[in-house]
Amino acid sequence: MIGRFTAGIGAIIRDNGRERYLIVRRSETKDFAPGVWECVTGRVHQGEGFEAALFREIKEELGIKVRPQFILGTTHFYRGEINPENELIGVVFYCETDGSHKIRLSVEHSEYRWVRPMEASALLSKRSNPTENWLIRVIQRAELVRNLLSSEQLYVLGQEGFRLDR
Repeated sequence: MIGRFTAGIGAIIRDNGRERYLIVRRSETKDFAPGVWECVTGRVHQGEGFEAALFREIKEELGIKVRPQFILGTTHFYRGEINPENELIGVVFYCETDGSHKIRLSVEHSEYRWVRPMEASALLSKRSNPTENWLIRVIQRAELVRNLLSSEQLYVLGQEGFRLDR
């Protein structure tokens, strides 16, 4: 059946200088998953591509610039009850920053932390929230893929961008 759904992005951001990942805590006022840890996420606006949404969401939520390096994976879930209005498909990007930018959180998040993969697992595995369990898997995959790609591959992926219709 052909239907309608929301498109979204996720951005796992790594500070290469410190070998840490940025995680952000959703504000308690959020309608979905308040108070849980996540990576930057957001919806793709009408007329906007995934890459443009990535840069917009990071600027809105953190006020920093990043370098997208590769597409880490895709996601499909429901924001609440399983019905078409809550269905979201998304693309998760692996991004890097040099850590020189000061983070300015939007009202969507109440705090942030830079964590090593083991720290993230220790912090998040104590909880049984599906969003936080997903975040652990995203960080684990980011580490795996980053370590498998050569520096030449990472360079090309980071320079070329992701859109094939240009």
